[in-house]
Amino acid sequence: MNTPENIAPIEQHSDLIDTTSELLAKGDDQALSGILTLLEAGEIAHLMESFPEASRSALWKLVPEETSGEVLVELGGVARQSLVDELDTETLIEATINLDTPDLAVVIEDLPEDISDAVRESLDYHGLKQLEATLAFAEGSAGRLMTTEAVSVRADISLETVLRYLRRRESLPDQTSGLMVVDRDGLFLGELPLSPLLTHQPETLVSEVMNTDARQVTPDLPERELASLFRDNDLVSVAVVDEQGILVGRITVDNVLQIIHDEADHQILGAVGLNEEEDLFAPVFKSTARRAFWLGINLATAFLAAWVIGLFEATLQKVVALAVLMPIVASMGGIAGSQTLTLIIRGLALGTISSSNTRWLAYKEIAIAVLNGMIWAVVVGGISYLWFSDPIISAVLGAAMIANLFAAAISGVAIPLAMKRLGIDPALAGSVVLTTVTDVVGFMSFLGLATIFLL
Repeated sequence: MNTPENIAPIEQHSDLIDTTSELLAKGDDQALSGILTLLEAGEIAHLMESFPEASRSALWKLVPEETSGEVLVELGGVARQSLVDELDTETLIEATINLDTPDLAVVIEDLPEDISDAVRESLDYHGLKQLEATLAFAEGSAGRLMTTEAVSVRADISLETVLRYLRRRESLPDQTSGLMVVDRDGLFLGELPLSPLLTHQPETLVSEVMNTDARQVTPDLPERELASLFRDNDLVSVAVVDEQGILVGRITVDNVLQIIHDEADHQILGAVGLNEEEDLFAPVFKSTARRAFWLGINLATAFLAAWVIGLFEATLQKVVALAVLMPIVASMGGIAGSQTLTLIIRGLALGTISSSNTRWLAYKEIAIAVLNGMIWAVVVGGISYLWFSDPIISAVLGAAMIANLFAAAISGVAIPLAMKRLGIDPALAGSVVLTTVTDVVGFMSFLGLATIFLL
């Protein structure tokens, strides 16, 4: 039997999955418990998400009690919900009781109403007030990530006084790179970095070494802008202030890293109609239901493209070569448009696109489309001529390709910008609309020109 002592170090997650799978099959709870004890909460959550729901329940029973709440937080929304549905009220209360307020706010919204009420009743007065205050902020705002664990000091005291105060505390909140400096009324004045606190003379006043240019945000700042702020300024934590500038809390980099991770997932999965909470090992029927909607949307757009082709049925019957070459135009337009669409959506996510540079971007993408259209029109026209020995078909194919790449460039810029203005997520719906445009324009231009010049 394997024991925690003789389990070889696991360097790759795939090895960890294989080892865990073998131990689950053997029912070796002792070895599994030993492995989970050595893992961080995020690693345990990642491991659990690598198994179907039945295996997750078995692993959950072996998760160390002190880590269980953090594991719930780290799990993706769908995976967390499926696990919550199988846990009893007492287990969930024990898991969430020691979570800090931002993490508890993430979990409690996935709990059934009766269990959510029970968790609230388990909190003391101060904890309940903090939770309700956090939940009062809009989802996706900085306020949802804020913690009130911010050590603050006054500007008119000496560093020696600050050090005595910290020794009495005996500890600092995680991700503390500096202390918040406030006045008597709690107005945020700046930050006292730990380095000058430890290296300057004890009699030095806080006001002499504090950073008065320290960044600060308000609770209503969108998460995406918050992530950009941390990324661009290499921040570890940032002060959160209210409308009057009063310090109300802070946000740390560990929470922001999760936002960046989720945003990356959103960009990848959104292109095919999925969201970042998609559970790879969810049951078949649940996954089927989640994916069916976008498959239906794509089917509708496919019928639209088919209808356009049907308009030129007579042309296709007379010139069979057109049916062979027709997919080339739509495919090239789709790929070119997807390149532009992806870049624009990424620019919107990073905040690098605004009204002042949109026109320049549009001109750039159109110029690229025209140049690529001319290059590849010559290539496909030449191949078409060698294949069918018909210069008119070759010319029509090349002209249609230039037209479709031009339309793809315009659509790739315009679609995400228009969707953002309308409050629609371009990462989720942009590719569907773009594909429809490039298919319709590609078929219409190719078959339309063929009808004019070949019949």
